[in-house]
Amino acid sequence: MNELTERAGFFGRLANPTRFLALVGAVGPWLAGLSALLIAFGLCLAFGAPEDYQQGITVRIMYIHVPFAWLAMMCYAIMAVSALGTLVWRHPLADVALKAAAPLGATFTALALATGSIWGKPMWGTWWVWDARLTSVFVLFLIYLGIIALTRAIDDPGKAARAAAVITLVGVVNLPIIKFSVDWWNTLHQPASVFRLDGPTIDGSMLWPLMSMAVAFTLLFVTLHLYAMKAEILRRRVAAMRQVAAQRAERQAAGAQ
Repeated sequence: MNELTERAGFFGRLANPTRFLALVGAVGPWLAGLSALLIAFGLCLAFGAPEDYQQGITVRIMYIHVPFAWLAMMCYAIMAVSALGTLVWRHPLADVALKAAAPLGATFTALALATGSIWGKPMWGTWWVWDARLTSVFVLFLIYLGIIALTRAIDDPGKAARAAAVITLVGVVNLPIIKFSVDWWNTLHQPASVFRLDGPTIDGSMLWPLMSMAVAFTLLFVTLHLYAMKAEILRRRVAAMRQVAAQRAERQAAGAQ
């Protein structure tokens, strides 16, 4: 464990994979249960929320579409921090966090695109348009797929981690494009209505169900990410044990000759 890791406090202690696995084993089931409860609670609020005066009942897909879109971007931001952890801070679990987050980010991005298309069909009259917001989110999805393919194509874990970290940091430029695309270009998407300097423009009867679902799905992501990191650590341990066993078998075979 290097000096930077030792000085990192709580995160430095989690650099020990065994401690991290113990933490996941202790808090994982509680997080999973809490996630399920919050999602059920958020869905109850969403189904009880009023219909929109223009969009009618179709507005209720917002309560899952917006959290999916939020998590698509948040997950990539976490990957960017993990990339810095790999290249700058040399945290032992940084590349594990990045590799584990990529499939989750791709999934949430795909769900955001799918639910957005379902929502857009009755509102816009088409499943898809190549406007700035949709195109930039689709590019994000392709970046996720590229990072996943890269981490699986390179056998050396160290090289794969560094290459994925570099590509991830390059792709960060797409996040502000997604965020501000509705302000910079003429798109079919409405401007921000929740996180605004002058306060939300959405009514409280819709805002609270939306925020509840956002919190619930964020906690679900945290749970899934922790378990995905646990699976990746165990996979690497199994791979290392197999490599040691293969080397031992080769030495024994060479000695027998």
